Amino acid sequence: MINQNKLIEDITRYGETITLPTEKQTKLFRNALTDTITNTVSVRENGEIFVATGDIPAMWLRDSTFQVLPYLEIADKVPEVKQLVHGVLRQQLSYLNHDPYSNAFNKEEDGGHYSNDTSNIPISALVWERKFEIDSLCAPLFLAYHLQNKTGYSDHLDENFWKTVELAMDTFIHEQNHQDSAYTFERTDCPPSDTLPREGKGSEIGYTGMVWSAFRPSDDACTYGYFVPGNMFIVVVIDQMLTLLNEQKGYQELTDKMKKLQADILKGIEEFATLEDELGNRYYTYEVDGLGNSLFMDDANVPSLLSLPFLGFCQEEDPIYQATRQKILSHDNPYYYEGKVLKGIGSPHTPPNHVWPISLAMEGLTSTDLDLIKNQLKVISETDGGTCQCHEGIDVDNPDNYTREWFSWANMTYCQLAFHYLALI
Repeated sequence: MINQNKLIEDITRYGETITLPTEKQTKLFRNALTDTITNTVSVRENGEIFVATGDIPAMWLRDSTFQVLPYLEIADKVPEVKQLVHGVLRQQLSYLNHDPYSNAFNKEEDGGHYSNDTSNIPISALVWERKFEIDSLCAPLFLAYHLQNKTGYSDHLDENFWKTVELAMDTFIHEQNHQDSAYTFERTDCPPSDTLPREGKGSEIGYTGMVWSAFRPSDDACTYGYFVPGNMFIVVVIDQMLTLLNEQKGYQELTDKMKKLQADILKGIEEFATLEDELGNRYYTYEVDGLGNSLFMDDANVPSLLSLPFLGFCQEEDPIYQATRQKILSHDNPYYYEGKVLKGIGSPHTPPNHVWPISLAMEGLTSTDLDLIKNQLKVISETDGGTCQCHEGIDVDNPDNYTREWFSWANMTYCQLAFHYLALI
């Protein structure tokens, strides 16, 4: 079991060795790097590690992955982060096995829920929110791969891990044919984005080979059932799991089902989610329904279209990605905003004209342009509203007007960008 106090000291000491281009950038980096391990992490007696998202007491499978992922960049300097990430992964796998259709969980079985929701089964006392988001199942597997790939650590790749991988894959395969799924989700007295139509089944869809998702990583309901960046994330983690399985024996059935699922999804992306503009440039869209409808946009939350090279779906210079990037970083994207202070991608999850630091950081994380990366570090650090914290969304004209006082995912994505910068200079 890790000694959290010692780990805080070691991470703090490491942060003090890092200097970014300005004093403000350095201060935000050091604070953010220490804040997550100090204020969101709870180490359990059984070795599992709970990670709260920030000013909400629950643990999201997706958020917690991106909250601890940057610590792997310092594993050579602070080796204990490998045990930290393993402990977080153990907690994630426990939750995923408890209910693969849930996105966020309580620290204890205390019955805390975001709202009085109804689903096709009673919502467990351990579940904070039962919104089915395909990226929630991908995120722990993504973390497991990077723990091994970046550090060589492999203690987490045990029989329980592969059983959980199989559960995730079986859930994906089932939701390729959502019309046969029992899953429903309804919330009353809420905006339409917080519930599913058609008695909780979601909008009408046709078969595409892709996996249906009820909600986006913003926790907003999908307009159309096939969330394209989430399906691309599945493709990535399948590649990663197949790489890890290269050294394992006895998993041929799992290997075969993953390869078929991946091929189905890639075919669906090509046939339904890759469009052409009036000049013949191919680009990806955000959501489709398999019935001829598509939604072009991008959202600050990851996975996103912007984040595809960061996740590993494609290279930065890929022409389809570049065409997509140009469109989403323009007013072709209804959630791209420009103001006196900020320009970038926001979200329908937050008020109009609010740009997210997560998306500002992701612009830099998906580029090797050092000037761009330095600019993103500068802009994020100078729009913290004087709090030395990264927020959720920030008013493009007034950085003192923001949503969420404390958002650990945003803090750590800024740290990830800083590590990206340090690796390039």
